[in-house]
Amino acid sequence: VQLQASGGGLVQAGGSLRLSCTASGRTFSSYTMGWFRQAPGKEREFVAAISWSGATTYYADSVKGRFTISRDNAKNTVYLQMNRLKPDDTAVYYCAADRSQYYIGGYYYYTEANAYGYWGQGTQVTVSS
Repeated sequence: VQLQASGGGLVQAGGSLRLSCTASGRTFSSYTMGWFRQAPGKEREFVAAISWSGATTYYADSVKGRFTISRDNAKNTVYLQMNRLKPDDTAVYYCAADRSQYYIGGYYYYTEANAYGYWGQGTQVTVSS
């Protein structure tokens, strides 16, 4: 699975952005997908994940109620709608695909980067105050 993230940019605090991550291959719909982010000098952290069916979503507490993850399996794409952005959201955002197909790992499983076997190249999000 090859992943290509896009949609980052510069936005003022309170604004919105939508990130997209498009996957190659015919098996996209069998993978749980996640978004992570990494700010300068900080470790990569979990943001959100969506199960392969789209029925279950997981969010970090810091983004719950502001970000929404969704997927369109017909387009091999997962989205991250980010609203009410804050300067603390500034980071490089990465999309990732589960190591295993059709696996249901639960919240704590998908918050760990080790759960994912495929990573996109990252897209920069900068939120100015």
